[in-house]
Amino acid sequence: MRLPAGDSELVQIVDAALADAARRAGPWLVCRLGCTQCCHGAFAINALDALRLQEGMKTLRIADPALEAEIERRAHAWIAEYHPDFPGNPHTGLLGQTEAEQEQFENFANEAPCPALDPATGRCDVYAWRPMTCRVFGPPVRMESEPGAGPAFGHCELCFTGATEAEVAASEMPIPHELEASLLTHLGDQSETVVAYALLR
Repeated sequence: MRLPAGDSELVQIVDAALADAARRAGPWLVCRLGCTQCCHGAFAINALDALRLQEGMKTLRIADPALEAEIERRAHAWIAEYHPDFPGNPHTGLLGQTEAEQEQFENFANEAPCPALDPATGRCDVYAWRPMTCRVFGPPVRMESEPGAGPAFGHCELCFTGATEAEVAASEMPIPHELEASLLTHLGDQSETVVAYALLR
C-alpha cells in the first residue's frame, strides 16, 4: 500500500497551521527540542500515519542506515516488552475494536518512551514523517463540548500556564479533519496501530 499523493498536502496544511498557531501563542507555547513529555505513552495512529512512518524508514535506510537500524532496534525492544498486554493483534500490531480492547488501551504502555525518540538528545528521529497526533500536540485544538456550551480547547499541560480562556482561544490551531478523513476513505484502510509496529512494517 502506498501513501496517497494528497498526504503531502495534508502535512503542509498542518505544518503551516502549527507555525501560525505558534506565532500567535508566542511565549505561552513552551514546546522545544528536548521536552519529551508528549513522547511517552502509547497512542493510536491511523493508516496514513503508518505509511508515512514507513516512507521515513525507507528514506533513512538509504540516507542514514545506522540511524534506521537504531530506530528498528528500539522498536523491536518496545514490542518485546509490551506485546504481552497489547490490546489487539500482537503479531500484526493492529489495535482491537471491541469495547474491552479500547478500555484496555486506555491503560496500555502509558509511561513507555516512543521508539522514535532519541533518549540522549530528546529528538524525534522520524520528525519529518511523524504522525498527525504529534504534529498537532501543544497548541490549543478545538475539542468536543457539551451542547450549548462554548468552545473547549485541549493543549499541552505544560503550555499556556496562567493564560486566560481568551488567550488560549486566540492561539487555536485548526485541524483539517475532513481532508484526512477523505484520504483515509480513498486509502480504504480504517485500521489503527501504534508507532512501534508501524516503524517495522
